[in-house]
This record gives sequence, C-alpha cells and structure tokens, in this order.
Amino acid sequence: MDKVVASAADAVADIGDGASLAVGGFGMSGVPTVLIAALLEQGATDLETISNNLGVDGFGLGTLLAAGRIRRTIGSYVGNNKEFARQYLAGELELELTPQGTLAERLRAGGAGIPAFYTPAGVGTLVAEGGLPWRYAADGAVAVESPAKETRGFDGMTYVLERALTPDFALVHAWKGDRHGNLVFRRAARNFNPDCAAAGRTTIAQVEHLVEPGEIDPDAVHTPGIHVHRVLHVPGVEKPVEFRTVR
Repeated sequence: MDKVVASAADAVADIGDGASLAVGGFGMSGVPTVLIAALLEQGATDLETISNNLGVDGFGLGTLLAAGRIRRTIGSYVGNNKEFARQYLAGELELELTPQGTLAERLRAGGAGIPAFYTPAGVGTLVAEGGLPWRYAADGAVAVESPAKETRGFDGMTYVLERALTPDFALVHAWKGDRHGNLVFRRAARNFNPDCAAAGRTTIAQVEHLVEPGEIDPDAVHTPGIHVHRVLHVPGVEKPVEFRTVR
C-alpha cells in the first residue's frame, strides 16, 4: 500500500513514446512541475497531452512543448504561450480545442467509467458541426479538421455528444498526500487535478506535504488513493506568479 517512490525519475520511468497524459494545473497553479521536468529529462516523445493549457513559455508543459516532445494536445486555452501558438499555426502541433467545462467533464466522466455524455456547450458552433482546424499544413491550409459530432434533443433542447477521456497516465500536483495515495488539493490547484487524477490509467502525484495514513481526515480527501498509483514527495516546490500586479 506504500505508493511513495524514491525519485521523480522513478515516477515517470515507464512513460513511453506516444503515451497520452492528463496533466493537472490551472494557469500556473497546481502544475506538477517536478514530474514534467523528470519527463523532459527521461526523453519520451510524440506525446499527447490533455490539460487546460500548455503552461507558459519555459514553465510546466511549455518546456516539453519547446523541446518538440508533444505531438498533439487537447485543451481549452492557448493564451500566454507564444511557442504554443507558433507551433499550432506552423502545423507542428495538433490541437483539439475544447470548451473548458466540457474538458473537465470529459476527464471526470473518464474517471467515473462513463464513456460519453451529452452537453449543450458547443451546439450550433464548429465544436458540434465540425470543421475546427486541428492541424495546419506548412502552407497555412487546414490539414486536419474536427469531425461533426452526434447531437440529440432532450426536453426541447439540443445537446452534443462528447466522449470521455482515459489517458495512459495522469500527472498531478497535490498540497497534501499520504503513503496510500489519498490526496488533498488547495484552492485553484483543485480545478483540474482531481479530474486528471481519476481519469488516468496510471496516476502519478507529486505532493508538497507527505503524511502517514490516517493523518488526513477522510472528509477532507479530494482524491481517494484507489485512483493513485505513485506518490512523489516534493517539499518546497517552486510556485511562480503568472501575473504580478501592484497598486
């Protein structure tokens, strides 16, 4: 039951080329930076990532992106990352742009064993009708576009069918965790990390505060250990500020 690993390298050692990864974080909050850095060092490439965004230039998933290690990504936000926009528009990166709430629900559904669900988000747009540019060609033409999705009426409203996400691995950051893998997330870090943790077939969690089993109040657990396979202790992890403002 002790899921603690000795090093970040051990935690990500079996992530192979072509793997799909759900990566937690919201902006620069709750990003599993130590695990991402270990994966960069490990060398896996041709990756497909699922995350709200791809970090920023030089931080988080932005480091894997800059190294050319991400082939495809599913996300809801492209801003604040110039390299992300450049690779997408140059045809070097495939992007499945997804409404933010739909992305969270696709992950949550995957963790709950629900293969698909209907949602009103995207009805009447290219999200449902197809035609969103997933990948551009080098000359700027659309090389791959999104397919049309099934729609259905319920109680006089139209909904679009969205498929759940069950990636090979999930990388998450938690404020506190125990040796059994029970996790507690803090504030903005709770936005996507719990959904990623449940959706991954193999979930790897970096935790700031590692405690013994029984020290976390069961009512305070956000992700139970049944979803978590490896735990890495990362005391004093870096927490940069995305937008520093003063009065």
